[in-house]
Amino acid sequence: MTNSEPVRLFATDLDGTLLGNSEATQRFKAAWEALTPEARPLLVYNSGRLVPDLRRFVDSGVLPAGDFWIGGVGTEVFDVQAGHMLHEFDRNLAEGWDLARVQEIVAHLPGIRLQPAEFQTAFKSSWYLSNAQPKLLRELKRQLTEAGVAVQVVYSSSRDLDILPHNATKGGALRWLCERLQLRFEQVLVAGDTGNDASMFRLPGVRGIIVENAFPELYEATVDIPIYSSRRILADGVLDGLCHYGIVCELPTKHETRARREDLAPGFRMLFEGIQLGTLGDDEKSYVRTAYEKAIVALKKNITPLGFSACSLNDNRITGTDANYRSVWARDGAITVWSTLRVQDEEVRAAQVRTLETLLNAASPTGQIPANVRLADGVPDYSGVGNIASIDSGLWVIIALYSYAAHTGDYSLLYKHADRLQLVMNWLSAQDSNNDGLLEIPEAGDWTDLFGRSYNVLYDEVLWFRANLCYGRILEFMGQFNRAAEYLRWSQHIRGRVLSSFWTTTQPGEEEARRPHRFADRQFALGDTQYLLAEITPFAFNWRCDVYANILAFLMNLLDIERARTAFRFMWGVGVNQPWPVSNLYPVVQAGDPDWRAYYTVNLLNLPHHYHNGGRWPFIGGMWVRFIQRLGFHEVACRELVRLAQMNQLGRDQEWEFNEWIHGTTGRPMGKAFQAWSAASFIHACHELDADPTADRVD
Repeated sequence: MTNSEPVRLFATDLDGTLLGNSEATQRFKAAWEALTPEARPLLVYNSGRLVPDLRRFVDSGVLPAGDFWIGGVGTEVFDVQAGHMLHEFDRNLAEGWDLARVQEIVAHLPGIRLQPAEFQTAFKSSWYLSNAQPKLLRELKRQLTEAGVAVQVVYSSSRDLDILPHNATKGGALRWLCERLQLRFEQVLVAGDTGNDASMFRLPGVRGIIVENAFPELYEATVDIPIYSSRRILADGVLDGLCHYGIVCELPTKHETRARREDLAPGFRMLFEGIQLGTLGDDEKSYVRTAYEKAIVALKKNITPLGFSACSLNDNRITGTDANYRSVWARDGAITVWSTLRVQDEEVRAAQVRTLETLLNAASPTGQIPANVRLADGVPDYSGVGNIASIDSGLWVIIALYSYAAHTGDYSLLYKHADRLQLVMNWLSAQDSNNDGLLEIPEAGDWTDLFGRSYNVLYDEVLWFRANLCYGRILEFMGQFNRAAEYLRWSQHIRGRVLSSFWTTTQPGEEEARRPHRFADRQFALGDTQYLLAEITPFAFNWRCDVYANILAFLMNLLDIERARTAFRFMWGVGVNQPWPVSNLYPVVQAGDPDWRAYYTVNLLNLPHHYHNGGRWPFIGGMWVRFIQRLGFHEVACRELVRLAQMNQLGRDQEWEFNEWIHGTTGRPMGKAFQAWSAASFIHACHELDADPTADRVD
């Protein structure tokens, strides 16, 4: 039954929910304060931060004051209007609690580190423990119980371990507050992003908002509850949910809440020194609208009876091995579907469905999605260069299918292909031959099919994380909650493995402490990286920055926003967006480098600054613009969008070719004209920035 009760109390997490993108947080503040007193529910901040820390965000004007603050993961409650703690709540926490005994037992865990003093209270013992496994947490809970201490063990974000009194959780504190205020749970709405928010969502009858950047642990904990899952991240996801529930209907624009240069943190203010910022002029806005319209034209040139082709069949001269461009490609088609979901056009929507159907119907009996399906005769090709299997084809199709179903609410393809989808996931899982959570990729086994990367390749691992999360959500859509939880749990494991393996650090964690010594361990003594490494094998590692994969890691919600900002500073600093956004790789591989392969000279395709070896790819450029927007730099994203439009206007034979790739130093188009994913990714970027003609205005 649909809950028609008016929402009288809204409780929300802060970090990763309301906080993370300062521009989005400002949009929430403006929208909330614009509500009339009669329409505004009670606002409760329910955070792992302590109350003095919560006060800092209110006093500095970052957040509206709210009515109650629940701090310390449900261990303290503050009445804002009264101006004091509700100490009667402490009586609920004291029974069975022994802080000294907790500290003594937890301190013996391998790789454990006590969090700073400002995160500790009399009823909260907080630690850092990287990538802790469920078995370890269960054993810890057993030891504490046997010691006579009644506790809650709350683990979130693959790092934060909180030991609390047995009835102290975010949900427990919210329950107590609702009883005090005489509110029914049916009158309560909650929002969050991590596992320590789950207890709020599990209160019977509450409504909930899960933001798009949520950890798989929260999806897993709420898999059987009807909750609104936003397709937007951080505070924009909260606002989307508030709009869904009819609380906030008038939203401020991205222009109105943009961070001006003087508002930026000093490090980023210096980073953008000398770069033109500020609102786009009327001519620039008109230019972006024109580019959007041209992108729609380019996209439609790729609509065929079988779905989206890789490039326009009528505008390219195809010879020799180029004949495979006359196909529906899995990765190209899936990215085009993913990137055009907000296009309100029946012809485009039909092409999205046909693309997915063509690829799924061509899956092998064992579940392998083909690299491409030929348009002329519908024959699938399961391999690429050197007859090597295309691993990322299945990954992208799962991601695109989930995105289509979540956006449209049309689950018919999920049910129609349910058995086949399970085979696809089984085939992909078999590529993790040692069952460590990471796929083993053969050389030329993904989109860089003429480039020498293999074994644990960042790009593929990011997609593997996302595919498991997406398939878990697909199973959830179909009501298969137990199986869904298994895939969501595994996606969380994959995320931990990627971060611990590819984001190297000199700081030891639980994962490093427990694994056996091996050659790959030595790389972790080399220092701290500023981005996710491109590749790791049992015998070597690659310090290059795979720009595309790092961008994807944030867009796919594997990389948290703080790491994403660090990676962005590095990539912007070395100029991956010069002369055009962006190079797929930094630095390029030169002849004589240990990573050089003799076959890079085949057709002169992968020479330095060519193709996969540092070429500029417009489809990655669109993702780059979205990456910057999600970091909270709207003006920077708008400027990069204009530059991306200028790149897409270039052509070998005519303007507005949305060419496949651009030479890394000359800045001239070198690939096929009217490439589907080049046009689609520009469209996606426009939608994310509200810069498409259907928006009220281009900012």
